[in-house]
Amino acid sequence: MTEHYRRLVLSARPHGMVDDTVVTVETAPIPEPGPGEALVAVRYLSIDPTIRTWMNDVPGYLPPIGLGEVVRSGAVGEVVASNSDHYKVGDVVTGLIGWQEYAVISGGVNVLPAGVDPLVAMSVLGATGMTAYFGMTDVGKVGDGDVVVVSGAAGATGSVAGQVAQRKGAAKVIGLAGDAVKCAWLTDELGFDAAINYKTEHVARRLAEECPDGIDLYFDNIGGEILDICLGQLAMKGRVVLCGAISGYNDEGRPVGPSNIFNLIIKRGRMEGFLILDYFDRFPAAQAEMARWVAEGHMQHKVHLVQGIEAATGALNLLFTGGNTGKVIVEL
Repeated sequence: MTEHYRRLVLSARPHGMVDDTVVTVETAPIPEPGPGEALVAVRYLSIDPTIRTWMNDVPGYLPPIGLGEVVRSGAVGEVVASNSDHYKVGDVVTGLIGWQEYAVISGGVNVLPAGVDPLVAMSVLGATGMTAYFGMTDVGKVGDGDVVVVSGAAGATGSVAGQVAQRKGAAKVIGLAGDAVKCAWLTDELGFDAAINYKTEHVARRLAEECPDGIDLYFDNIGGEILDICLGQLAMKGRVVLCGAISGYNDEGRPVGPSNIFNLIIKRGRMEGFLILDYFDRFPAAQAEMARWVAEGHMQHKVHLVQGIEAATGALNLLFTGGNTGKVIVEL
């Protein structure tokens, strides 16, 4: 074991994209676990859009990351030393461990069952997969015959959300993505009925063609203009699931509200946000169903793997430039 390790700390509040003026590398001696503690060697970092929101000094569902603190994120690691009754050497654990090569834990992280692929546990069976599942089923109440539209459909959550809709009986699933390769992946491999390139195509016109009777369920990962377009094309009793608003995470100032909000009244529609934190106690049943779909070949997923802790900020920025397909994970 080396004597020192690296960790990435938040050194300034970001304005736009994150760079090495915002997140800096620190080197520190590897700590010894105390009574009731264990030392974890971190293997993988989960890269999610919410990390960018935690960097802002604004209230949210979790406190902002403090200046000088390790950047908060999900991670998977292996217990390499333990004075804890809960964790033994060799256990593979997952939780909010953060952007660091080693971490001392005393609780708050879970042991992965033996044989579970950490990359699968962090993607389709992890928080992003569970977000897609419960957003579609509990919040969106997807059902037989629904016409479903998913934005950010080639991302970790959107790609799974569209497939959940298919498994739960949707009549048609349309994905929005940012280039031709991603659109082809959605239709050719994931089985989406149609894909729209929002950078090169007229989104409103294409949606009107694909959904002539309106959108029954819109799963929103983007916010902004795309949300407004979909609000304007809701079917009667249409639902909007607010999962994320990544188009505005790097913006400063108050975002502009959607102009088509009145259509919710006309169409007797519903728009609802949610946090996956509210569903933790129901993860096991959902993960069992999703694992069966994966094993049967009915649920596809992709991991975008980036190498090295020093690449974590660039990996985070991929989510905002559209440089990823599927779940972004940093391998240490």
